[in-house]
Amino acid sequence: MRLQELQNQALQLPISDRWRLVQSLLSSIQEETLVLSSPTTTVNSFVELNPWTQSLIGIVQLEAEASTESYVDYLEEKYS
Repeated sequence: MRLQELQNQALQLPISDRWRLVQSLLSSIQEETLVLSSPTTTVNSFVELNPWTQSLIGIVQLEAEASTESYVDYLEEKYS
């Protein structure tokens, strides 16, 4: 089956089925991405998460110092 045929069939599904399909695909992509870039123990701990939550892993990567300083700056501005 070609990609275009698969896409056309997927678009004919009810919205709830399309959401499940999207979550399943994102989960699959996330797992494959994690396998290529992370140790096995990390991958196993992420498998138990909701697929939507898994899709968010790795989006934002901050250095610990920078995030602490940013948060302190935020608090200072908020409560000054």
